[in-house]
Amino acid sequence: EVQLVESGGGLVQAGGSLRLSCAASGFIFDDYAIGWFRQAPGQEREGVSCISSSDGSPYYADFVKGRFTISSDNAKKTVYLQMNSLKPEDTAVYYCAAARWFPYSGSYYLGKPSEMTYWGKGTLVTVSS
Repeated sequence: EVQLVESGGGLVQAGGSLRLSCAASGFIFDDYAIGWFRQAPGQEREGVSCISSSDGSPYYADFVKGRFTISSDNAKKTVYLQMNSLKPEDTAVYYCAAARWFPYSGSYYLGKPSEMTYWGKGTLVTVSS
């Protein structure tokens, strides 16, 4: 059974940091790109960051560049999202998702959350002003 389990969300003040984790199981981790997506109330789901499990290539949405860092521990089958300098507009449910890797797939999937195959249940991040 495929599982993606997010953790690490919570309430933080603006300017603070959080680290999200996504633990994967039930599929060949190295064959997949793993992404973080978010959805705020009344908004569409949007891509935040993706990483290729095979070569570690990271991709970021413009609105998080310089603030968020994605990384992967293939031995633990876990992807992390380090979020620094958080802003109130970063408040959302953050989801981890996976889809089969192909060259530059991280960039592709970032803009197409509907193309992701597997999804976690999400973790809520709330940034207070």
